[in-house]
Amino acid sequence: MSRSAHPAGPRHADVLPEGHYSAPPTDLNALDSKVWAETVTRDTDGVLTVGGIDVKRLAEEYGTPAYVLDEDDFRARARAWRTAFGSDADVFYAGKAFLSRAVVRWLDEEGLNLDVCSGGELATALSAGMSPDRIAFHGNNKSVAEIRRAVEAGVGRIVLDSFQEIVRVAHIAQELGTRQRVQIRITVGVEAHTHEFIATAHEDQKFGIPLAGGQAAEAVRRALKLDGLELIGIHSHIGSQIFDMSGFEVAAHRVVGLLKDIRDEHGVELPEIDLGGGLGIAYTSDDDPREPHEIAKALTEIVTRECEAARLTTPRISVEPGRAIVGPTAFTLYEVGTVKPLDGLRTYVSVDGGMSDNIRTALYDAEYSVSLASRVSDAEPMLCRVVGKHCESGDIVVKDAFLPGDLAPGDLIAVPATGAYCRSMASNYNHVLRPPVVAVRDGEARVIVRRETEEDLLRLDVG
Repeated sequence: MSRSAHPAGPRHADVLPEGHYSAPPTDLNALDSKVWAETVTRDTDGVLTVGGIDVKRLAEEYGTPAYVLDEDDFRARARAWRTAFGSDADVFYAGKAFLSRAVVRWLDEEGLNLDVCSGGELATALSAGMSPDRIAFHGNNKSVAEIRRAVEAGVGRIVLDSFQEIVRVAHIAQELGTRQRVQIRITVGVEAHTHEFIATAHEDQKFGIPLAGGQAAEAVRRALKLDGLELIGIHSHIGSQIFDMSGFEVAAHRVVGLLKDIRDEHGVELPEIDLGGGLGIAYTSDDDPREPHEIAKALTEIVTRECEAARLTTPRISVEPGRAIVGPTAFTLYEVGTVKPLDGLRTYVSVDGGMSDNIRTALYDAEYSVSLASRVSDAEPMLCRVVGKHCESGDIVVKDAFLPGDLAPGDLIAVPATGAYCRSMASNYNHVLRPPVVAVRDGEARVIVRRETEEDLLRLDVG
């Protein structure tokens, strides 16, 4: 079938039942600088290039689907956060966004610390040579084995998430003859403007110890009494994919209020406050994220003002960007398999991946952008839904987008801003193999996480 032979779906829509588009873009070949890394451009043939390498070459060498990550962009964003907060604050990269040994080495070289939340993430960090004292260990239900390994390794801090964990960590530290530096994670009752499943500071959820009802204050009392613990600060995290700083202002006010109460009751001024992460990135042109220096200035001013009002010495601030660093640095490269127009509705574009490599659309109703990657086109835009190959009607990658009306099987398309959580949350649903992560830099590409093979799948099946 020729590129223009298949019947097209609707070319445009004034109002869509869902999604964020109200009209097709004027130029489908243009790349929105909000959602694409600066090094992603089109060559003279219209093929997307990243780090000096075109995607057709990447697809031929590494296959599709594939996560393509720009190492220079990752490093630049890491440096921007480090520079924005300066030497008087700590930046912990949230490893849950995406972690590999290569990423750990990049973080180490760029001077960032690392936040892990499982034994596997801790093992990855240690195996790549990250100094344990630069690691923070999170999690609402750390196992005894995970805690023991963290304490034995000498991690810089463990973030305590429950009354049971306070005792558990103290007991293990005493057994090992050490004092473990800890923070207590509290929930401050802030309703972040984000999806219900990724808002984490309201009281009715699994993370942290509520400030309300005096529970956080009681957790502090218990931690200060235990010889195996060195309480260094309070931790608060209000959610993810947040653009509005007002939630952080309310959270900081309440955390500093707790610090003041601790000072008044125990005569102790805790030296650290961790405000978590959760700062949003641009997935579509409608998103408007703030720059690291703006975030640093705002958070520093908020904490300083609150501490001055409470007559407290301003504690050392920590933040935990993950998505904000790695999210924009990568895109997912797919090959189009089928193009199915539905008259009067939209055209369904099926790709060779789907919810196994990006669960966020199905899980969080997330919005993404998409572009034709292997050529340019002057065809009229058509309203599309990009879907995967899985046996689920909810297997959607991009809910509503415009792609050229001559899109055909074999074309490559790319979905930007997939560096965060897509590979971390990838699955083998339908026994589909998880894609590789290919890092590009200065005209060179290398695999930092290889593609799964059928042998990998069968190796675990011992029946």
